[in-house]
Amino acid sequence: MRGADLQASYTDCERISRSRAKNFYYAFLLLPKAKREAMCAVYAFMRYCDDLSDDLNDGTGKAAAAIDHWEADLQRALAGNLPDQPVWPAFTDTVARFGIPHEYFFDMIRGVRSDLEPRRVERFEDLYEYCYRVASVVGLTVIHILGFHGSKALDLAEKCGIAFQLTNILRDVREDAENGRVYLPAEDLERFGVTREDLCRATPSDAFRALMRFEADRAWGYYRESFPLIALTARSGRACMSALIGIYSNLLGAIERAQFDVLSRRIRLSAAAKLWILCKSLAGVQRLPEMAKLKG
Repeated sequence: MRGADLQASYTDCERISRSRAKNFYYAFLLLPKAKREAMCAVYAFMRYCDDLSDDLNDGTGKAAAAIDHWEADLQRALAGNLPDQPVWPAFTDTVARFGIPHEYFFDMIRGVRSDLEPRRVERFEDLYEYCYRVASVVGLTVIHILGFHGSKALDLAEKCGIAFQLTNILRDVREDAENGRVYLPAEDLERFGVTREDLCRATPSDAFRALMRFEADRAWGYYRESFPLIALTARSGRACMSALIGIYSNLLGAIERAQFDVLSRRIRLSAAAKLWILCKSLAGVQRLPEMAKLKG
């Protein structure tokens, strides 16, 4: 039987996920209790790490120091010496029960740390490495919780994380640029004649739309490549994986339908749209032909 402290930790992690995981938490609801709690524990860990970067990055070095401290706490926690923070009991219990490799979490911290300075990405290979650290490791962690069949699932989970992060980057391109972070590769900006200043304008130019079309097509390629991951996921986690892919791919579809106008507004899926995706996932009707580009 679980101790009261451990259950309290899981309860706190679920509270964080319910209030902060705008896309993920919907999919969590399709899981059995133990796996849902585990997903919430991992999300709470990653949310806290992200918040250190976003909330404390004021140019004074506070964020870097906080992330260093968080990484040291992670090392202590994984060694069995839990720091005094509510997330750690549930997090370490989840890591142990589902056999999640520890390096995933250190990779994630490296990715978050790299966001503390103004960012210029030269080539897509550099962007892929960043996406791996902040998103593919999430996919790899998730698939350990959901359960999977065969080593191919790990490769597909990596590609799935790339697709999700590219979608996030396209949605947030103006906000990121205004914060000194340009994730779209410089080689692509040059190819389409788009400047960093263009990313901060209120109205997208034709050149910007062409660039976004190119990057969206790249993201669709990773969605198509990773779609078979659903079938390789353990049955109890399959609907959740289908919902995650469905929600993020539909977000990319919404960006396309807005003709890539992500500069004047933030593109979101409505709660009703997310619930419909959950219903389709639960019924097992998310099929590749229906989602030829994984849209709609």
